[in-house]
Amino acid sequence: MDDQIDGRDAVNPLLHEAALRASRYLAGLDERPVAPGADAVARLTELDQPLNEHPQADEAVLRRLDEFGSPATMASAGGRFFGFVVGGALPVTVAANWLATAWDQNSANSTGAPATAAFELVALRWLRELLGLPGDAAGAFVSGTTMGNLCALAAARHAVLERAGWDVEANGLFGAPPITVAVGAEAHPTLFKALGVLGLGRSRVVTVPVDGQGRMRADRLPRLAGPSIVCVQAGNVNTGAFDPFAELCEQAHRDGAWVHVDGAFGLWAQAAPALRQLSAGVDQADSWATDAHKWLNVPYDSGLVFVRDANALRAAMSVTAAYLPTTDDAWTPSDFTPELSRRARGVDVWAALSALGRSGVAALVERCCAHARAFAQGLRGAGFAVLNEVVLNQVLVSFGDAQVTRGVIEALQADGTCWCGLTQWQGHAAMRISVCSWATTDSDVQRSLAAIVRIANQRLRQ
Repeated sequence: MDDQIDGRDAVNPLLHEAALRASRYLAGLDERPVAPGADAVARLTELDQPLNEHPQADEAVLRRLDEFGSPATMASAGGRFFGFVVGGALPVTVAANWLATAWDQNSANSTGAPATAAFELVALRWLRELLGLPGDAAGAFVSGTTMGNLCALAAARHAVLERAGWDVEANGLFGAPPITVAVGAEAHPTLFKALGVLGLGRSRVVTVPVDGQGRMRADRLPRLAGPSIVCVQAGNVNTGAFDPFAELCEQAHRDGAWVHVDGAFGLWAQAAPALRQLSAGVDQADSWATDAHKWLNVPYDSGLVFVRDANALRAAMSVTAAYLPTTDDAWTPSDFTPELSRRARGVDVWAALSALGRSGVAALVERCCAHARAFAQGLRGAGFAVLNEVVLNQVLVSFGDAQVTRGVIEALQADGTCWCGLTQWQGHAAMRISVCSWATTDSDVQRSLAAIVRIANQRLRQ
């Protein structure tokens, strides 16, 4: 008992020390290279030691974590990381995340975790309003859009097979009517992962051609018969382009198909009045998946799924057991997600939405898009080819042939001023610049532009 009391007494100084170390790390992001140094990464091999036989002091463990880990991180929490569509984490969401972690609530049901369930329920209502989704759509907090796609497609699988008289949760897919799945030619690979996990097949898809910006061509969507699902995209991962939702939904629903929207980052255009026309008709779909750890800028991991037919999502995901507390009027989050045990992801989301409000979310999204346009303008002005229509937050730039473009990207990443990645898009090697962080400033953009132009010109002179 005395040891337990001593442990509780040690919590406060330990958490204060963690906060100091975290604050020091965040304060240094603007001055350090975005990519970690080779020495810091190489030093991580020293962690590969046998597990110690005896306990170590908590302070020593924290110190080792900071000394080895912090220098070897990618500075993606700063303002000059433009790879992979990665957002930062708003300060209020970091603080909320720490507090929710201290609460240590298993947010599976409202009986066992009433506080976090209440915050999450409010956050889901706010999100439906902000994103222009049906007010009665079921919503759930998941780890990311990959899991959001999986949940939504599980609900779709349930619904289209139920119409055909098949109970997929009870009987599986053996002997079930086949499901036709139509996707755009530039669908994100995580969508195919979800299809594979659900037994719908990564290769058993009808691939619909896209236009020069990666948008699915509505005039090439074939007529569908029997149980069918059409997967559309809000925000092409390379170009930021949006599929023509109104036309595709009308055609798919004519044939009785379910329409799912993979909106990992692009769905947030719905929250910005200046951009909302890009996603016109997206509310006509049947399900939607998006990330909060991208454009809402909350800590990892945080994704969202919404399904118009709440009963379909519940049928696909719910679990019952004698020991699980349930009441007729209680909201049970675990009825809508694969996990029974999970952290209170919605607390971070509630904090971000509370701090930003409607206008703040809109300003965040619109500011990132303005930064993307500034990148495109600066690169064109320097004589380089911007390959996409910059309608959102994504910029594709080529510096010549594939070898030169790869060389520029490698040199830029080694330089450390900013970090941009390589992509292949419609036969071109390109640098992809994705602006998704609250921390990015005009100064960050100009500083990064100068580095990109300087390094590209150096490379071209070689």
